[in-house]
Amino acid sequence: MIEIVTEIATRDGMMTTFIVHPERGGPHPPVLFFMDAPGIREELRDMARRLASAGYYVMLPNLYYRSGVMELEPAPPDPASPQRRRMMELMSSIDIPKVMSDTDALMSVIDTDPAALKRPIGVMGYCMSGRYAVNAAARYPDRVTAAASLYGVLLMTDAPDSPHLKAREANAELYFACAERDVWAPLDMVERLKLDLTDHAVRAEVEIYPGTEHGFAFPQRAVYAKAAAERHWERLHSLFSRSLR
Repeated sequence: MIEIVTEIATRDGMMTTFIVHPERGGPHPPVLFFMDAPGIREELRDMARRLASAGYYVMLPNLYYRSGVMELEPAPPDPASPQRRRMMELMSSIDIPKVMSDTDALMSVIDTDPAALKRPIGVMGYCMSGRYAVNAAARYPDRVTAAASLYGVLLMTDAPDSPHLKAREANAELYFACAERDVWAPLDMVERLKLDLTDHAVRAEVEIYPGTEHGFAFPQRAVYAKAAAERHWERLHSLFSRSLR
């Protein structure tokens, strides 16, 4: 495997990005891997490596670069803790327009790196970034052929760039993995999302993982559920194999 940490020029600054892909057999189908709220950490880099080992060119950008932040201290569950308050501030400091601008910069790297195929492209996002994955699929309908939202939040809002609306503009196959117990994405929202996608004939699957909580796929979380996490990996590999190969 080849691993690179590079600085990518964006409209707002330099975005540190972890890139990993197989050493041989390229060029490889790209997968944009958008982080969750706790930010870049070795746990995410290991997940990027696992995906890349299946033959993908994986890009894991630091979306908090505008704040000059790379890795955060672990945040305890207490919402009043300074670490959790800081994490929430950082999460609120970015939005869909900013991350779509960052996506443009990532696409420019793909266009110039001989290790990466120019298309098709996959996108995935956990937690706060599920909405970014869907919006990226809508922004690049001729290039993104698969997008996964993994216990994504804010999937149905009144904003014009709400993921449930942008999903209608995507040509990608969409996959939504949802926890059964999730205060950030409650089941009533998930069911409304599923109905809306069906009503508008969006090529999408919404799957609820029984007995799980928000964050179940992260090995370092107390809510980690191994069986569900492995199933989510199987579903990701199946999605990308169908759409990117």
